[in-house]
Amino acid sequence: MDVIKYSNNGEKIGKVSLPANLFDFDINTNVLYEVIKFYLRNQRQGTKSVKGRSEVKGSTRKLFRQKGTGRARSGSAKSPIKVGGGVAFGPRPKDWCKKIPRKKKRIALKSALSSKREHVAIIEDFVFDKPSTKTANQILKNMEIDYEKCLIIIPDNSMNVIKSFSNLKNVYTARSQDLCSYEVMRSSDLVITEKALQMMEDTFTHSQKGENE
Repeated sequence: MDVIKYSNNGEKIGKVSLPANLFDFDINTNVLYEVIKFYLRNQRQGTKSVKGRSEVKGSTRKLFRQKGTGRARSGSAKSPIKVGGGVAFGPRPKDWCKKIPRKKKRIALKSALSSKREHVAIIEDFVFDKPSTKTANQILKNMEIDYEKCLIIIPDNSMNVIKSFSNLKNVYTARSQDLCSYEVMRSSDLVITEKALQMMEDTFTHSQKGENE
């Protein structure tokens, strides 16, 4: 599939073919759903916690005698049924991470890219001598991208590029080697540099020796 190619300033200069092994893949919605679900699960910190009866501050003295008062038998003031007492069966720190097989991640990423292939634009490169939000915004305007959520895919962690786009609403940046299906699916448009596109092809296709998809 051919998409428009833009110069560094965002001007149309021709067309370029997208690699079929990334953008012409049979979309597997089941794997895509599973991988995104586990990706979001892995973002949970699992730091929620409450104090049990052994952790709250208070006396362990028995509140009143066992018999003869006409009241139910009661323990200390730290009991969960008392105001200020501990919490019974409350949330505790937990590790929510679940490993996602690499093969599934690759299938999900290719499915996501294939579903967005009509919203892909290729740009030669982003050249910033220093961070400039104004310049970054002008480049996207020149490309006539009416974005709801735009993902900028770059080949490396260029801080000038990242800082230039970070102040634009609904514009995100991602390194080509670290690309995941969730980032692709939540975006309405993808802007990829030529070098990043080549690195995506090398990372997610050429390096898969012994993997049958």
